[in-house]
Amino acid sequence: MDLLYKIFIDPFLQMGGAPDLLIQTLWEGLVGGMLYALIALGFVLIFKASGVFNFAQGIMVVFAALTLVGLHATGIPAFVALALTVVVMFALAWTVERVVLRPLVNQPDIILFMATFGLTYFLIGFGELIFGGDPKVMITDELFLPKGRINIPAFGGVVSLQKLDIAAAIIATTMVAVLSVFFSKTRIGRALRAVADSHKAALSVGISLEQIWVIVWFAAGLVALVTGIMWGARSDVSFALEIIALKALPVLILGGFTSIPGAIVGGLIIGVGEKIAEFYWGPLIGGGTDSWFAFVIALIFLLFWPHGLFGEKIIERI
Repeated sequence: MDLLYKIFIDPFLQMGGAPDLLIQTLWEGLVGGMLYALIALGFVLIFKASGVFNFAQGIMVVFAALTLVGLHATGIPAFVALALTVVVMFALAWTVERVVLRPLVNQPDIILFMATFGLTYFLIGFGELIFGGDPKVMITDELFLPKGRINIPAFGGVVSLQKLDIAAAIIATTMVAVLSVFFSKTRIGRALRAVADSHKAALSVGISLEQIWVIVWFAAGLVALVTGIMWGARSDVSFALEIIALKALPVLILGGFTSIPGAIVGGLIIGVGEKIAEFYWGPLIGGGTDSWFAFVIALIFLLFWPHGLFGEKIIERI
């Protein structure tokens, strides 16, 4: 009985007894959720263009951040290094389309998925060869990312907000909104949906798969760069960021693999839920909830809402 009380009653009493801590936890969860949504957005863009889960998106986050830090370490000014990193991500998108995707047009989805799997390990090896395996420090000062905290009195306590988290939330929200409008309201967005439905049908009406894939992979590369900067500023830039990036999988399961709004909602659910579970239930079960909580939520959704909250239900006739 005592155990049930601690698990089901005590955490809610703590929330009501210390609302300032609850607000602090919710804020940190919202920031983390927006960054998860930004990562998931890269996966959604690739999936909408090819119908394949891009396993390489996680390492693209790491590779983009390492490229930025590595170029700056050679003496190149920060914003010049940022511009050169954008060029590198475009070159990566063009290379992936020319070397990996173009030979695999109309191949089964599993073939394309395994190609992204191979791309992941190529980028890991190439990144370690060029930049080494040691963690790097993100160039927050040179990019004028804010430091410090803003303390806001609330409910008799203080809610402390990191300026970096505020900037990350604003940047992530803006980028998600811009890409959402771009791919839903423009001709390229309509072409992307046609490509996702059928490569053959898209080719038959004159849509260039090569152009669409380069644009989408480049957009995913820009998302990876922004994500790498934000996560790298909160911690070190290292290959461990790839594990964080894979948290996008539960986000996609919740929101749906083809939905940009779903990526946002799924990211917020995972981010907020993860922080609440870590702060209020973590001490009761020995901690470590951040490593498995998102995947448990994803498993529950797979059992009851296998298409996600906003995913498209695909009906195949046999």
